[in-house]
Amino acid sequence: MPAWDYDIVIVGAGPAGLTAGIYAGRARLKTLLVEKLIHGGQVMTTDLVENYPGFPEGITGFELSDRMRKQADRFGLAFHTGEILDLEPGDGYHLLRLEGQELKAGAVIIASGAGYRKLGVPGEKEFTGKGVSYCATCDGALYRGETIAVIGGGDTALTDTLFLCRFAEKIHLIHRRDAFRGEKILQEQVKAQEKVEIHWDTVVHAIQGQEAVEALELRNVKTGEVSLLPVAGVFIFVGVTPNTAWLKGRVAMDEWGFIFTDPEMATSIPGIFAAGDVRSKLLRQISTAVGDGATAAFAAEHYLAQHHPR
Repeated sequence: MPAWDYDIVIVGAGPAGLTAGIYAGRARLKTLLVEKLIHGGQVMTTDLVENYPGFPEGITGFELSDRMRKQADRFGLAFHTGEILDLEPGDGYHLLRLEGQELKAGAVIIASGAGYRKLGVPGEKEFTGKGVSYCATCDGALYRGETIAVIGGGDTALTDTLFLCRFAEKIHLIHRRDAFRGEKILQEQVKAQEKVEIHWDTVVHAIQGQEAVEALELRNVKTGEVSLLPVAGVFIFVGVTPNTAWLKGRVAMDEWGFIFTDPEMATSIPGIFAAGDVRSKLLRQISTAVGDGATAAFAAEHYLAQHHPR
C-alpha cells in the first residue's frame, strides 16, 4: 500500500486545477482537489469569455467553470474546501498542512492561481468595497448611469471597460503608458466606445472621498501635471500577484513569486508540479491554464509510475 493518503493532491480549483483533476481522474489516480474559496478561480468573475476555443458566441465565466467542475465530478475527482498553509517536500511523499489536518500525497500539483495586484496608493485600502473594486462583473451594475474610472491597459482592463459600458454613463480609462498592452481587437473596440475617455501617460496618486470614493488624484508622468478627477467608483486592473506566499520558498520562483517549471510543469522539487497562472510564463489565459493542467497531471502520473510503482 502507498505511504500516502492520495496519489495526487491538487491545490486550487481554477481551470488549471480542474483540468488536472479531470486527467488524473481519467487515469484512475486517487486525487483530491483542495480549494479555499469556490471552484473556477478568476474565471468566475469574467462576464463573457470570447477567446476559449469551441464557443463561437462566447460563454460566461460561471458557465465554463461549472461545466469543468461537473466534468471533473464525472471522473471521480474528490473536492475539499480548505486552505493549504504549508507544503513540506519529502522523498516518500509530500506533506500538506491545513488547519487541523495533514495530507500525504505522492505528487502535488500547485494550481493556486494569482490575485489582483494593488496600486498601493492612499485611499485604496480604505475604500475597497466602497467604490474601489477589482471585479467588474461583481460590482459593475452598482454604477448604472455613473461616471467611473478604470485603471490599466492589459486585456483584463480593456475587456472589463467594455463590460462596464453597459452600466456607466462615462468611463475614464487611465493608463500609465502611451499605448495599451492588450489585444489589438480589444483596443479597437475600446477606442470606438463613445463613453470611454482615455488618459494616456497618467497614474493615480490617491483615491479620495468621505464615506465612499469621490475623486482620483492623477498625475501625468510626462508633464508632471496634477489633476483631480471626480468619479463614483474605480476599477483597478494592473496585473496579478501569484498566490504562493503559503509555499514559503519551498520551490524555485522568479522575483515576483511565480513558480519556475520545465515544459512538463515540473518544479525544482521532484514530484511537485505547477500549472496555470501561478507559473512563471508569457501568457496567462484560460486556454493556457487548461494546457498546463493537462500536462501537469500527465507528468504526475508518469512520475508516480516511475518512482512509486503500484
